[in-house]
Amino acid sequence: MDVQTIAVIGAGIMGSGIAHVAAIAGFRTVLHDLSPELLSKALSSIQNNMAKSVELGKLKEADMMAALARLACDDKLENVVQEADLVIEAISENMEWKVKLFSRLDHLCGPDTILASNTSALSLTEMAAVTRRPHQFIGLHFFNPVHVMKLIEVVRALETNEATVSAMEAVGKRMGKETVVIKEAPGFVTSRINALLGNEAFYMLETGLASARDIDKALKLGLNHPMGPFEMVDLVGLDTRLSVLTYLHQTLGEKYRPCPLLVKYVKAGRLGRKTGKGVYEYKNP
Repeated sequence: MDVQTIAVIGAGIMGSGIAHVAAIAGFRTVLHDLSPELLSKALSSIQNNMAKSVELGKLKEADMMAALARLACDDKLENVVQEADLVIEAISENMEWKVKLFSRLDHLCGPDTILASNTSALSLTEMAAVTRRPHQFIGLHFFNPVHVMKLIEVVRALETNEATVSAMEAVGKRMGKETVVIKEAPGFVTSRINALLGNEAFYMLETGLASARDIDKALKLGLNHPMGPFEMVDLVGLDTRLSVLTYLHQTLGEKYRPCPLLVKYVKAGRLGRKTGKGVYEYKNP
């Protein structure tokens, strides 16, 4: 399938990032959210990130203006998906919400439209099962910040066909990304490893083994990680990490049991950069 129009559902950090790279890549792109305020905020963020790329010489101003002309926002779902060749879901990591959304999308979209989820851990096969197109259902796991990170995990659900996989590899290539194709499993590849590493870091912090800054510093300088585990979780969101760990604990067993300190932080509303306080504090949430 030749994808020309992409609809992105959810205007949070990931959804706005996916819309950004889709528009830059030349796709006609429509971003949807129920909140007009969030859509406005997402568009402003996309414009700012593109402008920074122009300042750094990574993007021509003419290309930025062309990309912004290809990008639209709409709070009416039926308007967004009518002509979409590919719909990418980027809402919260809640299976009940995702299942309801895909059931509705299946009826609103044309018969050839590919449905994709940006989930970092949940079962794609379970989502695909509520649609009449499980062969055209796939995982596209992008990474934050989307316009910087080079990888997309292309994840096969149980009945995903080869044509859908090939089409998504082509989309990734056009976006300037590298892709890896994997079979569905809880946490896929990256989330499974990252959740273990980040959870162990919280256990170290809980027992007083070292400070958060020294744990981050040790992994950056000793293991050559670009970000420390606490810097990473504050960026991703502690609530998102806890949701992933809870699911992995349920499906893969005790080694993924969430650290009690992480649970406390989430209950206290310390969710990371988006709230101004996570493991660290931030002046500009």
